[in-house]
Amino acid sequence: MKKPALFAALAVLIAVLIWMIGRNPPDLDMLRDHLVDLHAWRTERPLLVAVLFFAGYVAVTALSLPLATWMTLAAGALFGFWSGLLIVSFASTIGATLAFLAARYLLRDWVHGRFGNRLDAVDAGIERDGPFYLFTLRLIPVVPFFAINLLMGLTPIRAWIFYVVSQIGMLAGTAVYVNAGTQLAQLESLSGIVSSPVLLSFALLGLFPWIAKFILGLVKRRRAYAGWSRPKRYDRNLIVIGAGAAGLVSAYIAAAVKAKVTLIEGHRMGGDCLNHGCVPSKALIRSAKLAHQMRHADHYGLSATAPDFSFRKVFERIHAVIAAIEPKDSVERYEGLGVEVLQGHAKLLDPWTVEITGEDGDARRLTARSVILATGAAPFVPPLPGLDEVGYLTSDTLWDAMSGRDVAPDRLVVLGGGPIGCELAQSFARLGSEVTQIEMLPRILIREDEEVSDLVKASMEADGVTVLTGHKAIALGKTGDAKWIEVEAGGETRRIAFDDILVAVGRAARLKGYGLEELGIPTGRVIETNEYLETLYPNIYAAGDVAGPFQFTHTAAHQAWFAALNALFGTFKRFKADYRVIPWATFTDPEVARVGLNEQEAREKGISVEVTRYGIDDLDRAIADGAARGFVKVLTPPGKDTILGVTIAGEHAGDLLAEFVFAMKHGLGLNKILGTIHTYPTLAEANKFAAGEWRKAHVNERALGLIERFHAWRRG
Repeated sequence: MKKPALFAALAVLIAVLIWMIGRNPPDLDMLRDHLVDLHAWRTERPLLVAVLFFAGYVAVTALSLPLATWMTLAAGALFGFWSGLLIVSFASTIGATLAFLAARYLLRDWVHGRFGNRLDAVDAGIERDGPFYLFTLRLIPVVPFFAINLLMGLTPIRAWIFYVVSQIGMLAGTAVYVNAGTQLAQLESLSGIVSSPVLLSFALLGLFPWIAKFILGLVKRRRAYAGWSRPKRYDRNLIVIGAGAAGLVSAYIAAAVKAKVTLIEGHRMGGDCLNHGCVPSKALIRSAKLAHQMRHADHYGLSATAPDFSFRKVFERIHAVIAAIEPKDSVERYEGLGVEVLQGHAKLLDPWTVEITGEDGDARRLTARSVILATGAAPFVPPLPGLDEVGYLTSDTLWDAMSGRDVAPDRLVVLGGGPIGCELAQSFARLGSEVTQIEMLPRILIREDEEVSDLVKASMEADGVTVLTGHKAIALGKTGDAKWIEVEAGGETRRIAFDDILVAVGRAARLKGYGLEELGIPTGRVIETNEYLETLYPNIYAAGDVAGPFQFTHTAAHQAWFAALNALFGTFKRFKADYRVIPWATFTDPEVARVGLNEQEAREKGISVEVTRYGIDDLDRAIADGAARGFVKVLTPPGKDTILGVTIAGEHAGDLLAEFVFAMKHGLGLNKILGTIHTYPTLAEANKFAAGEWRKAHVNERALGLIERFHAWRRG
């Protein structure tokens, strides 16, 4: 806090100086009177006067005093046009840079600590287009130059870029005023210097960098397409490759605005979420939770009983759930919406041509003005020795592999401690498997706060899961018919026997076989895109898991909206993908849901936060439901109710989070949540009580003391 205090002291000093100047404000007559003496002194000591004038101008600019205009006029009158322009140009830029550096040193860390990741978008924009913004502002004097100096100091723009752009950008305006100074005797007021035509000229100059940027963009686009022959006409407005969440939403939007769109899927409509991920896993979790509740029915005043069930029927129910939801993502529905749906493998032949190969080997080619790649992701399988030999399951193959079994695996190893691994490990344990979960990192759910990881781990262990954190898988193998995995921890190794192993160490984007390599589209972990979801070729977009940075169904659909609109209407208006408020949930028991920052991220980023915590064990409805565990944790800037992030651990945490997501999206603080009526008794009251905890921590004790004295006075 020393730096902001120093800045405040400096601001007070400057305010006093401005007040003193304002008591006797300068005018043209005063300037002419002072110049009489300065002319005589300059005749005697020209170099000294030039140096002192230069130093004085630097000081005036650095302190943001309202004298720069008058000193610029004086420079023209004293030194002539060229010498005056030289002195003022460098002095003003040096002074502006000193003000810039002062703001950066004294205020930047404090401001970023107060506002956290809400400034990320501003910082990203300045890093990308900062010189253009700065040059435009220097040419168009709408914002005072001193404000530009201070605000730019809070951004990541480099000091030398600030200096060079300021030197060039202020030159035109400086020249106008210096030239006016050479005609000081004829000036009657300042209004003639900055007449409407002059201001209009500056505004037109300010457009130059943006026009140049537009032209450079056109050149870049032409270079991207160099060597390719664009079709004279297109078969489709849009081709979408992949019918998962991102592909379905993209095709839906295109059809809704009457574009001619083709959707291509090489496997099952609905993608991973419907067939291998969200839907089947939640159906499994529900069955497993009911089995758990039956075993602990005494907790509700009933007789506890071991559930008698058919493992085969559990998986029959899972497939029935998939079948019930499937029509929403079916070929028939999308064809009814106006989408052409083709089954087969799609490959880009050039930026506009897609080849579709059906199961029978027949191929056809279609051209489109735009293409959206929504190929999704697949489970990542680590290159462990012996893994292929023993055989393994993934979150993709699990559902079909288990469908024909009458009983759950006796001994199941789950490799991975992320959300998928935790959800499935707990579910299989509740359905009777002896589950061992192996995680190489120090704890499960490593992206969550440590207390969240500990809470979920304790719950899983209570369900019978053996959680081995800090254990690295080395190899797998067989001894006779017995399968084993060898792990290492603390320099020691041991073998763990199993009947089945589920590999759940993460998912990798599907990048191979779609023609990306042949077209030279850059890929790393995902397809590289810009903020508009464009790839190397501006007419080819990527959305969903294959584009990153998130691998959630809801973010895939979110990206699809931007990709589809940009693909169809980007010629006129483009939209940047918005990742400011992204929620997610892990559906263990208890559930874990989060949006924005958590404590460990705030520490890693050096963001100062205040943590407000409400324990769900105190909530009436949670107590009545036998779910009195978990918490709501809210991060805010110190002293403010602005929500920077929320973590909820407890029953229906994913549902409870929605209120905070809405509040963050629309800039509503905790006081707004506190002032909202919540139905009693519901779990949603936890959100209001968390807001109440924040309010209690910010009660003005002095004001309460005065109120207490007021009530005592009224009692007489």
